[in-house]
Amino acid sequence: MTLSFSTDCPRATLFFYCCILPLTFGSWVLKCWWIILTSIQQPLFAEVLVMSSNEPDGNGADGALPPPPPPPPIPPNVIPIQAELEQAPELVKKKVVRVPIARRGLASKGQKITLLTNHFKVNVSNIEGHFFHYSVALSYEDGRPVDGKGIGRKVIDKVHETYHSELAGKEFAYDGEKSLFTVGPLPRNKLEFTVVLEEVSSNRNNGNCSPDGHGSPNDGDRKRMKRPYHSKSYKVEISFAAKIPMQAIASALRGQESENFQEAIRVLDIILRQNASKQGCLLVRQSFFHNDPNSFADVGGGVLGCRGFHSSFRTTQSGLSLNIDVSTTMIIQPGPVVDFLIANQNVRDPFSLDWTKAKRTLKNLRIQASPSNAEYKITGLSEKACKEQTFTLKQKSGSDEDSIEITVYDYFVKHRHIELRYSADLPCINVGKPKRPTYIPVELCSLVSLQRYTKALSTFQRASLVEKSRQKPQERMRVLSDSLRKNKYDAEPMLRSCGIAINSNFIQVEGRVLPAPKLKVGNGEDFFPRNGRWNFNNKKFAQPTKIERWAVVNFSARCDTRGLVRDLIRCGDMKGIAIEAPFDVFEENPQFRRAPPMVRVEKMFEEVQSKLPGQPQFILCILPERKNSDLYGPWKRKNLAEFGIVTQCIAPTRVNDQYLTNVLLKINAKLGGLNSLLAVEHSPSIPMVSKVPTIILGMDVSHGSPGQSDVPSIAAVVSSRQWPLISRYRAAVRTQSPKVEMIDSLYKRTSETEDDGIMRELLLDFYTSSGKRKPDQIIIFRDGVSESQFNQVLNVELDQIIQACKFLDENWSPKFVVIVAQKNHHTKFFQSGSPDNVPPGTIIDNKICHPRNNDFYLCAHAGMIGTTRPTHYHVLLDEIGFSADDLQELVHSLSYVYQRSTTAISVVAPVCYAHLAATQIGQFIKFEEASETTSSDGGLTSAGAVPVPQLPRLQEKVCNSMFFC
Repeated sequence: MTLSFSTDCPRATLFFYCCILPLTFGSWVLKCWWIILTSIQQPLFAEVLVMSSNEPDGNGADGALPPPPPPPPIPPNVIPIQAELEQAPELVKKKVVRVPIARRGLASKGQKITLLTNHFKVNVSNIEGHFFHYSVALSYEDGRPVDGKGIGRKVIDKVHETYHSELAGKEFAYDGEKSLFTVGPLPRNKLEFTVVLEEVSSNRNNGNCSPDGHGSPNDGDRKRMKRPYHSKSYKVEISFAAKIPMQAIASALRGQESENFQEAIRVLDIILRQNASKQGCLLVRQSFFHNDPNSFADVGGGVLGCRGFHSSFRTTQSGLSLNIDVSTTMIIQPGPVVDFLIANQNVRDPFSLDWTKAKRTLKNLRIQASPSNAEYKITGLSEKACKEQTFTLKQKSGSDEDSIEITVYDYFVKHRHIELRYSADLPCINVGKPKRPTYIPVELCSLVSLQRYTKALSTFQRASLVEKSRQKPQERMRVLSDSLRKNKYDAEPMLRSCGIAINSNFIQVEGRVLPAPKLKVGNGEDFFPRNGRWNFNNKKFAQPTKIERWAVVNFSARCDTRGLVRDLIRCGDMKGIAIEAPFDVFEENPQFRRAPPMVRVEKMFEEVQSKLPGQPQFILCILPERKNSDLYGPWKRKNLAEFGIVTQCIAPTRVNDQYLTNVLLKINAKLGGLNSLLAVEHSPSIPMVSKVPTIILGMDVSHGSPGQSDVPSIAAVVSSRQWPLISRYRAAVRTQSPKVEMIDSLYKRTSETEDDGIMRELLLDFYTSSGKRKPDQIIIFRDGVSESQFNQVLNVELDQIIQACKFLDENWSPKFVVIVAQKNHHTKFFQSGSPDNVPPGTIIDNKICHPRNNDFYLCAHAGMIGTTRPTHYHVLLDEIGFSADDLQELVHSLSYVYQRSTTAISVVAPVCYAHLAATQIGQFIKFEEASETTSSDGGLTSAGAVPVPQLPRLQEKVCNSMFFC
């Protein structure tokens, strides 16, 4: 059908097309005509208005319009439908975008304490100036773009050196990629230069640069290998992109943040990175690591902990500050490749190495080849041993050129006269391209220093790192002061041109120490924790459970199981837990000890099922390894997902009453008991929480190890239950796309009447466990998000939660509080003149907090090792209307309800529980190690998105329990 129209169409035709036709053929016609009418706009509507007002009165005394002609007949196969009139765009209600709330006032409760913090005052004198942002395009002479990182800084340095006068003597701040900044403009908006670099190899502070064929083992080989010469030309195009007022920094300090402010702070941070780069540092975001062996600590497996410094600018209530902290990253052990591989695989000699695994480990690492010291990137290994791997060697004989096949071993020994002691039977290192391999014997290769190790550390490596990187508060202060002095930021040309001066003294802040909340234990006894700790000596649990039907399974050959059971029953009696004798102790059949974990678990369960009269209430499982046992995941899955049995895994090394009490804390919580609770929840008298049904949520997402791009992320949400209690929780866990931080399954509508999301599950549990009350208040603690993701938490995740509530009851509108808990930051606090950490309960909400937003730092726990790391809480939303004191006290109290220990913890218990739940259920699915070799593409393949495997749901008997304790 073809539609035609003109601006002089009769009124009847207009009436037909605009009114009758849509009613006949449906709303899609109306939509089409809305587009047509609005596209011709003024002429048509002017015509209609003129016709309406200027029509002669001859057709009626009142000037009424003549009746329109009848519409054409409706075809017999068409059923008229009512058109749904859509609102004009300007009438549609716009979605409200939530932003973090402003601070409503400072709290005052607690004993005041004067502290120092690792922030240094920054004065900015040139606030009327501007940063000019330029985009940088680098290419080779033939126009190919330069894709190797690390070269960019060398090229731009050469431009600055060669064309200093053409650039009006301006200093640069270059990010190493595509952005360059100056203070004030360059002479022209677009500049083009050509520079020549000698001996271009990847700079040591970035490992992504290709060796590009430079530095062959022998200069005489260049012709044979068809290598390019050592100099190379680069074209540089610098184009104006934006102008950034420094005034934006001053505005942000008054609480008026803008996009310009973010860019201005980014420029200042880039200047710090550039300063470190010029000193030859490894750069990891805003952390810098010097090539100083005194800063290295061996953590095992060929991995070193490298100590460096974090440095970044922050806007605070007292102005701009520079935050400096000690930082640690993991690097590959520099030196001979073979030494690294022997340590990495924990073998005695190079002939015991697994070279398939070695190939995976070495790929993309940088080496220096002896004796030339040329630097290369490893692309692989030779398929054959050095004495068998051949290549074609071209030799000149007078005017003729002969080609001979020769082994790599013979070439280096006979032609290069280099002695090889052990390489003959080992693969060669390949530093060439897939179709043009270049082989070097492994013993001539040494790993370059400061190459990051990005795989997950083992339990033993983590323990070693913690042991070797801890620093007492006073030592950390001394190291930070030395770092600020050595970096000489006052001499940095770009900072000077910005008018920036950095004070060398730690900023002084006023903190407050909140008193520990009163706790309730067994027999209604009250007590106050001391220094953030307490114990159950001569005390019983607040709500002890009974253990009647239970069994013990033993996968460890070294454990005295009978003695352990006897002591556990005795210790349980002291804590108020009545433990019957176990039905039986099941020892693993020795013939299965070398079987795969799944087989071992299946065989054990077959034996348990064959001998037990019914399903046990609880199984105690003794594992052979204390951490990372391969049996843990399959065992938990079997119990929780398939049979609905509560289980506790232990791997005892030294059994005493303290160890058994800690085990009983977990068992009691898992079986529905409570070890201790807050006196104010027992009363109940928690401000704003005890009077109105309130649910408390803890939300966290855990991701696969670095380099595992196809391992699903695991989202966990825990919720309080049995209001007015805030010490008892349950969890819901789902998988989602790899590396995705925002939880996407809070609300998951599957049909008109079904929602399979996390929130429905938790809200229904709260309703049934809290006397059929819906929560009128929802307090959310969100872990693991950065400041750039706050708006997504408020506008994506919170929207899902609201949708889940509305799906249950359209008229239900609970009030929300949203708080983000951050541990991954670099602010520390120190007691002036004291070697001790800040006392537990220390809270800071002034001077170094955000100039506008509502945030505070809390050290709830007693820092026993190293320097206490506070948790940084950001209150993004508060519809309930907490006072600053009441909200901070609630957060502090929630650090004392963690059922797994007898200490205050560093972050609120719901967040810890969410992390535990995600970690534990994540082990239900065994993700293959092969994922380490996949590309880091966020879970995409050439075939599209990688399907996310779903986690098995827990059995009804255990899904409401604290199985994660």
